[in-house]
Amino acid sequence: MTRISAVEDHHIAFALSLADTARSLLHGQTHDALGISVKPDRSLVTQADLMIEHELRARIAAHYPDHGIIGEEEGSHAPTAPAVWVIDPIDGTAPFIAGIPVYGTLIALAIDGVPRLGIIDSAANDARWLGVEGRQTTLNGRPVQVRSCADISRALMTNSNQDYMSAAELPALEALRRATATRVYGGACINYGRLAEGRTDLAMDAGQKIFDFAAFRPIVEGAGGVITDWAGAPLTLASGGRILGAGDPGVHRQALGIIEKLGISDTPPELRAG
Repeated sequence: MTRISAVEDHHIAFALSLADTARSLLHGQTHDALGISVKPDRSLVTQADLMIEHELRARIAAHYPDHGIIGEEEGSHAPTAPAVWVIDPIDGTAPFIAGIPVYGTLIALAIDGVPRLGIIDSAANDARWLGVEGRQTTLNGRPVQVRSCADISRALMTNSNQDYMSAAELPALEALRRATATRVYGGACINYGRLAEGRTDLAMDAGQKIFDFAAFRPIVEGAGGVITDWAGAPLTLASGGRILGAGDPGVHRQALGIIEKLGISDTPPELRAG
């Protein structure tokens, strides 16, 4: 098995080609042929989700047969491999079904358990954020960066969907709602692209799976921002589903402090041993 220590140009080119494939498949969908069904966890899935992930996985397996794959619809293959691709074919399936253009395809490459390449591809907005460890994040090829914010009281915060949050986690959302100036809800993956672009200041979510957020770390960090779990630990393939991103490190510290005072463990109850 070939080991890699960093993202190389051929990985970037391949990841971009995967995003092109996903976008092409999405453009071919019509509302009356979505093939909507409900999964056991009550989340929605369409034929587009299944088709996109199947095609991307097949391309990865053919191009990098010794790499692992983690995907929302088909599960994991070699998830402890040195290099692992993480795919969410349509992040925001419900908005996709509803025709609300905040959905997108998420693609990440993790090396030694750390997401080091990430793509948010929003076909509906013709927007593609690319983040690579050690490089400047871009939006449609143009460098972007986060904005500064003097205090959390001036911050614009986003949250993808409070329905994903448990009763124990909702107080954190409420506390940050009170602490911030403005809130926007329901943006799905677009929230983290806009954070990297300097359009927002703070993003918090919970109830997420690794394929929902692996792409965000290199995108936010490559734009000069900070993204961690609710305990302040960097995001890895082993992270739980509670994430907190900010453009300004000071705002991130303030938000962490607010969550810490609530005494909420960063490990969700369903993942605790015993």
